[in-house]
Amino acid sequence: MRKPAIDLSRLSANEKCNLIDDLWGNLTSDDQAPSSERLAELGSRLDRLERGRLVGAAWEDVRAEMYTGKP
Repeated sequence: MRKPAIDLSRLSANEKCNLIDDLWGNLTSDDQAPSSERLAELGSRLDRLERGRLVGAAWEDVRAEMYTGKP
């Protein structure tokens, strides 16, 4: 893995937020267009959902797992 051009650990939280804002504002519509692979995956997921073969999880469960690291 290559070393990032900016040592992010040296930035304050405010500087990190400003960097995110600058990067986000610099994106073009071409940068945000989904790849053909991503579109295919989304189509596959939608198909499984419509056929009733996609099992989801309640937001509360997902959120709890995100914060505790436990399913």
